[in-house]
Amino acid sequence: MFEALTGTGLAASAGLNAYIPLLTMALLGRYTDAIDLPGGWSWLTNGWTILILAILLGIEVVADKVPVVDHVNDVVQTVVRPTAGGLAFGAGSSAETVTVSDPGAFFGSHQWVPIAAGVLIALCVHGVKAASRPVVNVTTAGVGAPVASTAEDIGSVLLSVLAIVLPVLVLIGLGLLVWGTVWVFQRRRRRRAERLAGAGTGRLFD
Repeated sequence: MFEALTGTGLAASAGLNAYIPLLTMALLGRYTDAIDLPGGWSWLTNGWTILILAILLGIEVVADKVPVVDHVNDVVQTVVRPTAGGLAFGAGSSAETVTVSDPGAFFGSHQWVPIAAGVLIALCVHGVKAASRPVVNVTTAGVGAPVASTAEDIGSVLLSVLAIVLPVLVLIGLGLLVWGTVWVFQRRRRRRAERLAGAGTGRLFD
């Protein structure tokens, strides 16, 4: 069960920021004993991999905090984040961590299942993130973009660390993501209703 929670937390984290969970696993796997990646995923701890992930993370962090640019970035990341989610779920769920000592017990021989699950989870989280950003930008005249982006980055870091160190708390993070999803769609529905009401009022005075 912990394998699934670890993978889910890492995949959800990738939906917010593609590179944070991968870089977190890479750094913890290279410099600590918190996670022991299996042979097939040992490339994550390579120095060049860590450097490339760090550079990509820097670009992502900056681009995601600039209005309009963040929208273009979200379009590009529609492919990147789900891919990273699949990698993160696959690597995280098959690794030994401080809470998982037998990572092969949960998924057995179906190694494609965690990767597919990670893609779907990251895609769903990314969809919510991409849908919420225009709402934030419009309602705050773009001022809220860096604030929302910083909150998402912090959330991604926390989800990644908790997924490895204390995966049971991932459930709380997922609960917050669900709450955020409901808030986004309620806000969009309210704005649409306001626009329709405004258009109707305008026609009455024409």
